[in-house]
Amino acid sequence: MKKFETEVRLSREMGLMDATMIGVGAMIGAGIFVLIGIAAGVAGPALILAFVLNGIVALLTAMSYAELGSCFHDAGGGYLWVKEGLPKWNGFLSGWMSWFAHAVACSLYALGFGAYFGHVFHEIGMSLPAWGFLSPQKILAVCVAVAFAWVNYRGASETGKIGNLVTITKIIILVVFVGFGLEMMFRTPDWQSHFEPFMAKGWGGVFQAMGLTFIAFQGFEVISQSSEEIENPRKNIPRAVFLSLAIVVPIYLCVAVAALGSVTPAGSTPWDYLASHKELALVEVSRQFFTGGGVMILVGGLISTMSALNATIYSSSRVAFAMGRDRNFPAFFSKVSEKNFTPHWAILVSLFIIVLISVSLPIEDVASAADIMFLLLFLQVNIAMIRLRKLRPDLDRGFMVPLYPWLSIVGIVMLLFLAIDMFQYSYMAWIAAAAWIFIGLAVYKGYASRREVLHVQKVQSLERIEKQEYRILTCLSSPRTAASLTHVALALAKKHQSEIVFLNIVEVHEGQQLVAGIAEARADQPLLQEAEALAAEADVPARTIVRVSHRLSKGIVDTAREENCNVIVMGRQQKPDFLERAFSSFIDTILYELPSEIAVLHGAFRHEDVKKIVVPFGIDIHSRLAMEFSSVLADYFNADVTVTVVFDPMMTKVEQETRLDQVHEEVLRSTPTASVEVIRRQNVLAAVVKKSKEADLMVMGGKTGDFIELLFGASLTRGITEQAGCPVLWLREYEEKVSFWPSLFNREAAGGKRDE
Repeated sequence: MKKFETEVRLSREMGLMDATMIGVGAMIGAGIFVLIGIAAGVAGPALILAFVLNGIVALLTAMSYAELGSCFHDAGGGYLWVKEGLPKWNGFLSGWMSWFAHAVACSLYALGFGAYFGHVFHEIGMSLPAWGFLSPQKILAVCVAVAFAWVNYRGASETGKIGNLVTITKIIILVVFVGFGLEMMFRTPDWQSHFEPFMAKGWGGVFQAMGLTFIAFQGFEVISQSSEEIENPRKNIPRAVFLSLAIVVPIYLCVAVAALGSVTPAGSTPWDYLASHKELALVEVSRQFFTGGGVMILVGGLISTMSALNATIYSSSRVAFAMGRDRNFPAFFSKVSEKNFTPHWAILVSLFIIVLISVSLPIEDVASAADIMFLLLFLQVNIAMIRLRKLRPDLDRGFMVPLYPWLSIVGIVMLLFLAIDMFQYSYMAWIAAAAWIFIGLAVYKGYASRREVLHVQKVQSLERIEKQEYRILTCLSSPRTAASLTHVALALAKKHQSEIVFLNIVEVHEGQQLVAGIAEARADQPLLQEAEALAAEADVPARTIVRVSHRLSKGIVDTAREENCNVIVMGRQQKPDFLERAFSSFIDTILYELPSEIAVLHGAFRHEDVKKIVVPFGIDIHSRLAMEFSSVLADYFNADVTVTVVFDPMMTKVEQETRLDQVHEEVLRSTPTASVEVIRRQNVLAAVVKKSKEADLMVMGGKTGDFIELLFGASLTRGITEQAGCPVLWLREYEEKVSFWPSLFNREAAGGKRDE
């Protein structure tokens, strides 16, 4: 029963230049345009020192990113490294914080866009009205966030040469600003006085400015997130990380010097003048350079905020998507739009957080909250690097942090200090960050930790199915069907050298103690002994388990998980009444959660009587499993297999030929000894039921559904099963169940597919 899976990989098409420009573009974003005025008011002329120290802190963390990025070449970056190097809760928390950090950064960029675009309206003599507590800036921020969320949903992103062009444009604008600013500064006779007293706000101001502007230095992490697309990542990722910092930090220093040194405000200091204009400080400074200087910075700011917003919404939604794929988040986070191939639910939820932060906090607090999250995230990456150096010395590292582990420890201390010091500048940002971390820990404890374990078990189970490494759980409850179920399990076990676990469940009424079922368990021992004897005769390894449980479904699920079983064989009545159908439908709904292939035998047969097997043809995954299983049963019973195809007489000749080609291809792949029989009849149910009367066993795939669908739905599968003239073996391939709400609101999500 081999499954075929196509592995999808991204082409490595980005060279050193492209990777470097990704990092430069991510750093020279809205941060430098929006925050330099606010930071100047916090630190005074020592803003220059704050940028130097931030460059050092960023360099220490960049070393960890360079080392880990050179040996882990999958997309994901810090989130995956922390999961690899630190305890599980750290991995979840790093992804949780990274998601929030990127979402809050989006809020900052959206607010920056609102401020710059609002200024454009002001320049042309237009004004936007406020809407309740929403200022024009916040209204524009919400609008642009929604717009770029839509762009990401549609699949458009800033990549390749266009991304490089945008980055170069931003660099040129800042270089022009620096050139005119320095020229004006040096034409001022007492330009040195613009930087006196240098430590006007003391060391406290320096540290606060460092924390506030650190977001402008964190873009190098995007290089590692793109590692799956970079040529020769072992060498190019470290080079790109360091080159991007070497380009950006000097530009930042020159911008700070030019901004402080070129303004000569009357009655106030240069830094107070910059602070008074907040996010529009560079616009006001550049007005004095030349006609259109302010427009130039407005254009640069708009380009920066839009490109940063687009890229960061992408990053935020992809972190949420990855955590949904790892089952740290509900499964709908990992759903991808069939139309646009984008994680639409992850984008939507990220957009909600972006909008909420944008409208609820001032821009200073938004920047501070993002900085705190990035500082704590980088702290975890540094710790993970130290741990992985010890845990994984086998990794092929293209770069190794020198003076290990002392430089990384210095980086950890500085990051932690800056994060704590941010409380003095914005306690609201720390409250928001602390609340998010607390919620994250609660989510991990109450939800994600268990889901993560189950997801790992599911992945391992499915991988074993792909490799045909089976462990078969066979549920025995009735002497009438026990031998038939045992032979079905033995057929698969002999084909794939598998072990069988025979399970007998004694169900005890709710309220009774479980020990009450021990006597009944002893009475069922002959059932298990007979199954063991058949397994011994067939030379198949087998074990028996008797489980006393208050619920039959729980007993099956718990045993399957404890014994790592990935195939379940069980029996049912062929023509159940309503109550029996309700009971079995409830059990099926629970069993759908197991990452297993399930075989349900309706009716019973004698081993020596099975000489002809009929398989109704279908093109879904369940029917393909039935085709493969029929081949296994044919070998075991030495039986003939007939694949039955029912054609509606209204089908065109081309449609019939296409379907026959599909049949022969599937038969050749899974059951090459089978014969194919074509029946032309409008009533498919009647045709298959009539054919079943000529067979000793029918093997067929069945569609899954929820409890109500299984109980009341009039499916062709159930109609055939209940009316067939022979026992029917019903087979179900594993399909991941879609959450209720996404399936309700999104028809694309309703067609849940197997989680490969």
